[in-house]
Amino acid sequence: MRVVAVLATSLDGRIAEAAAIPARFGSKQDQQRLEAIVAQSDAVLMGAATLRAYGSCRSVTDPQLQQQRRDRGQPLQPVQIICSAAGQIDPSYRFFQQPVPRWLLTTEQGRDRWGSQSGFDRILTVGQAELDWEDAFTQFDPAWQQLAVLGGGQLLGSLLANDRIEELYLTLCPLLLGDRPASPLVAGLHFSVAEAPRWQLLSAEPAGDELFLHYRRR
Repeated sequence: MRVVAVLATSLDGRIAEAAAIPARFGSKQDQQRLEAIVAQSDAVLMGAATLRAYGSCRSVTDPQLQQQRRDRGQPLQPVQIICSAAGQIDPSYRFFQQPVPRWLLTTEQGRDRWGSQSGFDRILTVGQAELDWEDAFTQFDPAWQQLAVLGGGQLLGSLLANDRIEELYLTLCPLLLGDRPASPLVAGLHFSVAEAPRWQLLSAEPAGDELFLHYRRR
């Protein structure tokens, strides 16, 4: 299964003003690109902080993209997996009214905290207090071809630390957020130059003032 991360970032590498504020600086073209990648995926993985910021997930709404999924023999919507070690998710989010399959990826502690509440079609328990990514990937459907990771920085950092991200789709947006408590592209990692993961540029596509970048892990 190919694991791809899809994010829009400011010129100085920020994906949001702050953890609780949704990032809305991507253009309409960026949103269309995001939906197209989601439509190609069997499942979407998103952190609980990102869900709290938006209250909803990125589903496939374009009729043409939905038809392409039918033609490939895929369900109308990819599985939406929310990653939360603590299991602290507000059941009133609009996410729980969206017509998508919903999974929760959590720990034993998070499962117990979520309890018997409805809302998720499936709960994957991996680890006691911290997420065990090796266990998590064994519980994903082996027939899946692509998993799209939509953020945030903590989730991306955790997956990179476990060598799970194979490709990056980055939209470089024309703004600078500066030295404020903004969310970094990758959080929780401190690589040296010698140890930092290296990436091969596959494509760079200008779109207005934005730049669409596609990288593969070397």
